[in-house]
Amino acid sequence: MHIQVNTDENIDGRDAMTAGVEAVVTATLGHFGDQLTRVEVHISDENAGKPGQRDKRCMMEARPSNQKPVAVTHEAATVDEACAGAAKKLRSLLDTHFGKLHDVKGAASIRDNEHR
Repeated sequence: MHIQVNTDENIDGRDAMTAGVEAVVTATLGHFGDQLTRVEVHISDENAGKPGQRDKRCMMEARPSNQKPVAVTHEAATVDEACAGAAKKLRSLLDTHFGKLHDVKGAASIRDNEHR
């Protein structure tokens, strides 16, 4: 799983911040590592440096192998909170997404080779 971090011009994209974001993504989504080709993280400051309650925005897009990408967005007061919130939302979305691929009405799918 490749992790790509992008920031707008209002966010300081230092190596330490990028490493922190990558650590959050790896810790939260690591168990999907073999099912995802890439996770893109887009961080922005919605009101360009002015103070605000929820002005930091984190959009995460996961690209499952051979499937359409899925994305979530979370807004918070800090970049760390926005990234952690987006990662949790994405984990929940991927749990549901991959669960629906393997389970049909509470039973294993006939298309799932692991459950045969």
